[in-house]
Amino acid sequence: MFDPFLLLDDFHSNKPEHYLKGFPWHPHRGIETITYVLHGDVEHGDSMKNKGIIHSGDVQWMTAGSGIIHQEMPKGDATGLIWGFQLWANLPADHKMMDPRYRDITAGQIPEVALENGVRIKIICGTVNGEDGPVKDIVIDPEYLDVMVPPKTEFIHPVKNHHTVFAYVIEGKGYFCKEKNPFTYELEWVNYFDLEREPFISKEHLVLFQEGDSVIALTEEDPVRFLLISGKPINEPIAWYGPIVMNTREELKIAFEEYENGAFIKHR
Repeated sequence: MFDPFLLLDDFHSNKPEHYLKGFPWHPHRGIETITYVLHGDVEHGDSMKNKGIIHSGDVQWMTAGSGIIHQEMPKGDATGLIWGFQLWANLPADHKMMDPRYRDITAGQIPEVALENGVRIKIICGTVNGEDGPVKDIVIDPEYLDVMVPPKTEFIHPVKNHHTVFAYVIEGKGYFCKEKNPFTYELEWVNYFDLEREPFISKEHLVLFQEGDSVIALTEEDPVRFLLISGKPINEPIAWYGPIVMNTREELKIAFEEYENGAFIKHR
């Protein structure tokens, strides 16, 4: 619930029996879902007759808008590992009923920038050193980076003031501070870190930054890899039930009635 972001799912398992049932046919309305796969494959299909496979390193940016029914079925890689992330981004009221759309981005379409200090950044959405990511023209003006900082290195990245900014550590550990003071959240429950006792943020922890114009990540003996995500807050009421996110309870009621009555799909 970091406006405009609603949910971040780190799906990660090397036991196929835990994930092969996947996410069978289900509806979405009023949001965007951004799926980034690190390892494994995810098969998908939808009510727009789209179908395909998201491979390791690929991204699918789906705008549900007025409504879409789809399925996502993880398959894992040759070793049985599946690992990826699904981010839910809210849509403002005047875009919730827009036509659905997909942006399928292959790993080869995602630029990777190498900085002079050894930092490497995959740019899904946003700009680094004049290099733009492939996803553009998104209403919440987001940035989505996969950042790898080597040991004993400092990484500084400008961000837009008044945007919501967070980092999710996926490997190693690092120190996040200076211009933006972080709160950190542990998976499954809120856990405010005692930064004086344990200043480093380790994997599977999320850092929510306060106001400022840049973020800084520092490392010592260990490298760190993290997702750096930001977006423009919407500042509107949220009515959320399951896979549908609207502004009012009445809009939610209408959405589920339409789903039950076969009138959910609005797009051509």
